[in-house]
Amino acid sequence: MPVKNRMAELLPEITAWRRDFHENPELLYEVHRTAGKVAELLRSFGVDEVVEGVGRTGVVGVIKGRSDSSGRVIGLRADMDALPINEITGVDYASKTPGVMHACGHDGHTAMLLGAARYLAETRNFDGTAVVIFQPAEEGGAGGLAMVEDGLVDRWGIQEFYGMHNMPGIPTGSFAIREGAMMAAADQFDIVVTGKGGHAAKPHDCIDTTLVSAQIIVALQSIVSRNVDPLKNAVVSVCVVQTDSTAHNVIPQTVRLKGTARSLDAGVRDQLEAGIRRVSENIAAAFGATADVDFRRGYPVTVNHADATEHAAAVAREVAGDIDMTVEPMMGGEDFSYMLEQRPGAYIFVGNGDSAMVHHPAYNFDDDAIPAGSSWYAGMVEARMPAA
Repeated sequence: MPVKNRMAELLPEITAWRRDFHENPELLYEVHRTAGKVAELLRSFGVDEVVEGVGRTGVVGVIKGRSDSSGRVIGLRADMDALPINEITGVDYASKTPGVMHACGHDGHTAMLLGAARYLAETRNFDGTAVVIFQPAEEGGAGGLAMVEDGLVDRWGIQEFYGMHNMPGIPTGSFAIREGAMMAAADQFDIVVTGKGGHAAKPHDCIDTTLVSAQIIVALQSIVSRNVDPLKNAVVSVCVVQTDSTAHNVIPQTVRLKGTARSLDAGVRDQLEAGIRRVSENIAAAFGATADVDFRRGYPVTVNHADATEHAAAVAREVAGDIDMTVEPMMGGEDFSYMLEQRPGAYIFVGNGDSAMVHHPAYNFDDDAIPAGSSWYAGMVEARMPAA
């Protein structure tokens, strides 16, 4: 089975939805216009149940198959929020909102799932129940967790979850997936180094927090290079250095370091947290300073379940031919992980071609990927709940 003919027929309409979302991006949980349009479209498709306000601003649609002898329920998820980035694509449907753009393709994910929902509501060629999930606040707001905590799994009895993300560098409409860790745990840390400020001309009367902080930044890299198993993946990056003074001749009293730690393994995640605390506190102490470490765990590792990965790959293969089953995991985070902690499922990449990378101001979702993506979403329902 190649791309479903109906998806090709619907491409102009789905593209129009996608470009409307792109032109009107919204951040985090403030996706009121987007969620409202999603709910309106679902109702126009004849979806059996449409519920708004799940996980604050998420939308859930329920589509019943022609029969329900299996009692199975499959959840399909897309994310709706944009990013705080100034767009430079130059397209005629560019963001109308200064400083906000769909730089990660969530406009495309939402449109593709809407296309699948329309097809499933028209055909109902499956035995069971499909639940289409439109999630807010993937970009750092843990909207996936909010929907889970709002009863997503138990309220609709979801047994398996499947999600998708576009990926630049993969041919448009092709697919890539792997069993196990697909995307990383994404944690944050703040380190406040406190010493003794003073005049820069009298460093002997001070405890130089800039020097201490520099030593900590360099030493933190040894956690990955010398503590983590070299066959496992990990990243520790210090991304912000802030002092309490902007003067050229003042040694600051405090320096704040901000960064991120990424890992694909629960044990490595623990190791990174312990290492960041140990290195920071002990190096500061060696200089007579102190380091207060605030390590905050974010999204967990996105782990594809073995059987679900095979199911997802089989449908992708039917849609696009051969797929990449050996794609390397990404060190970016993804809050679909919260759903995969609750039930088996899998997360797949669909190719966005030779575009700018996600989170770049020149990025744009490739509308030519829509028929493949919508076909995969719908195909997962038909394959996992074949008509009786």
